[in-house]
Amino acid sequence: MNPSQQSLEHGISHQNLKRTSCATVLTLAYQSLGVVYGDLSTSPLYVYKTTFSGKLSLKEDDEEIFGVLSFIFWTFTFIALFKYVFIVMSADDNGEGGTFALYSLLCRHAKLSILPNQQPTDENLCAYDASAIEDSEDTWQSSFLKLFFKKHPRFQKGLLIFVLLGTCMTIGDGVITPAISVLSAVSGVKVKITQLHDNYVVIISCVILVGLFSIQHHGTHRVAFMFAPIVAAWLLCISGIGIYNILHWNPQIFHALSPLYMLRFLKTNGIEGWLSLGGVVLSITGVETMYADLGHFSALSIKIAFTCLVYPCLILAYMGEAAFLSKHHYDIQRKAVFWPVFIVATFAAIVGSQAVISATFSIISQCCALNCFPPVKIVHTSSRIYGQIYVPEINWILMCLCLAVTIGLRDTNMLGHAYGLAITTVMFVTTCLMTLVTVIVWKQGIIKAIMCFLLFGTIELLYISASFCKVPEGGWVPLVLSCLFMGIMFTWNYGTIKKHQFDMENKVSMSRILSLGPRLGMVRVPGIGLIFSNLVSGVPAIFGHFVTNLPAFHQVLVFVCVKSVQVPYVCENERLVISRVGPREYAMFHCVVRYGYKDVQQENYNFEIRLVSAMIQFVQVEDEDVPQVRTRELSIDGVSVDGLGISPHTSNMSYCNVDGHHQESLYKYESLKILKAKESGVTYILGHSYAKAKKSSSILKKFAIDVVFAFLSKNCRDPDVVMNLAHTSLLEIGMVYNV
Repeated sequence: MNPSQQSLEHGISHQNLKRTSCATVLTLAYQSLGVVYGDLSTSPLYVYKTTFSGKLSLKEDDEEIFGVLSFIFWTFTFIALFKYVFIVMSADDNGEGGTFALYSLLCRHAKLSILPNQQPTDENLCAYDASAIEDSEDTWQSSFLKLFFKKHPRFQKGLLIFVLLGTCMTIGDGVITPAISVLSAVSGVKVKITQLHDNYVVIISCVILVGLFSIQHHGTHRVAFMFAPIVAAWLLCISGIGIYNILHWNPQIFHALSPLYMLRFLKTNGIEGWLSLGGVVLSITGVETMYADLGHFSALSIKIAFTCLVYPCLILAYMGEAAFLSKHHYDIQRKAVFWPVFIVATFAAIVGSQAVISATFSIISQCCALNCFPPVKIVHTSSRIYGQIYVPEINWILMCLCLAVTIGLRDTNMLGHAYGLAITTVMFVTTCLMTLVTVIVWKQGIIKAIMCFLLFGTIELLYISASFCKVPEGGWVPLVLSCLFMGIMFTWNYGTIKKHQFDMENKVSMSRILSLGPRLGMVRVPGIGLIFSNLVSGVPAIFGHFVTNLPAFHQVLVFVCVKSVQVPYVCENERLVISRVGPREYAMFHCVVRYGYKDVQQENYNFEIRLVSAMIQFVQVEDEDVPQVRTRELSIDGVSVDGLGISPHTSNMSYCNVDGHHQESLYKYESLKILKAKESGVTYILGHSYAKAKKSSSILKKFAIDVVFAFLSKNCRDPDVVMNLAHTSLLEIGMVYNV
């Protein structure tokens, strides 16, 4: 496979390719049309209709339509082009984008963390400081902010809640986008069939939505090459219609690009004009997707697609609609839609919905990795394209919520109000995080950061205020959804941290481990025992609970901690960290398995073989007094381990050094012991723990732990299901955590 093909399959950003061919970049730009711009491209279906859905009406002097077009043009230019394409896309986390990418950068550089089991060795990961400016010293502003967050943990928690707000609004976007996109596209059929009742439009939309969610398990890669042509055809159609409308109906529409029309619009219409901005903001729906999907493409390819095709086509489409409406004031529902364009619009709406649903799966996966969401089943839908996943539980929950919103609201105007509040909130969260990144990570002056915040934040707050006034008319939907998901995320994160604190406070001391043998008559049984816990060091309380009730454990014992680190990806050669627990003769080890927040915690190789190989390499490196020997290659179930000169089927072992003398090494003896234990079998020992609030806890804490956290724990995926362990080699230990 050549580098060009490899970059297409895994994403240029993920592979950190420094140079790519022009053909590769153009191919990625073409493919990004179907994944990134589906939602943004379908916005012309409902922007003007939602904007003029209130008391604002079109007048004969065209002031309103010119003012709305001016707002659309400058909002699209400032937010989509200047903010996201030119600024935000530069703030990538090892090629990854999105809210969590910005938060991850801040956590690493400002020493913030929502993960309680981080280690100093994690800072040695190759991806940890890849986004930092080389050899740059902290400015007094960055030092002040770092010290401020360090001294005030409450602000760290407040920042987490702020990030969760943006994340939950994005999930709410995943509910509203399919509803409004499909319903708006299907509503276009009423232009040709005027007697069609609204109930039939809703029914048809629901059927399409059910079909859309039903095919998610196939993965987007199966129809990826269909997406880009559909969106490209749609963009060319609406831009061509826009040019026709401009030339035929009102060539003077270009005058509306003057920002003076925005001021005249607000001055003339007052509060009603301000409230109508909740519809204008729908013109930039989907711009957050450009940044969120950065990891699957490259910043250059996304920028090329936007500036060369998406931006000019959408501007022409909005101008064309404005030119048409300027001569048809009482025909706001009508669009220049004929059957071929209607069919393309419907497919484009489905493509846009598909992109948002896939992005929601990715967000939920990241939340699970960062202990902010209960474990769910994550399925890789492509063996070639990294990062394309499917989450069954979330898929059906989204479908039910989407159908409920479609049937309950039944109107694109109300859906537009809900949509506007969700996307503007996410954009404002991104602006605030970008301000902190500019000072802390990029080490720029605070004046520059504040100027950018005032420029973009003021625009977004204006639209948030206009959308917030529409809460009774549909804007309550994203608020309810975000409160629901925020409650789940924050409670799960709180309960997880409390359980980790219990583990830290109740670790088994090494003196107790050393005294277990004489006191209890401890016996060692053949095989390898893998005890999973959340501790990166020390012996977990579950082990003491285990040996107290069953005074026997395996010949080789490994305490395994599967954890996430605050980088998007961890290289395979940095995945496992092996250390020893107790004296050598006890044959007890500690293994930390590290994943990035965008890594899917499912191994394509046999974890047992990889672990045994890493343990043998650790034993070999640990014994520094062993002379260099010339040995033959060892293969463990197809995995080669160099430098051992042993075989799991060999009983009498002798090793030959360079001079031909026989020498038996301590590390070889221990390696053979590990291999023989592997032959006897591997047992997975998991803790089946229950968290329970202490009697002295407050009522709120008891409700959070005993009711909400307990409900989530009982209904989420068990660790054995997440890790896909065979029940024949599984041993569960029940334990109550009094937190």
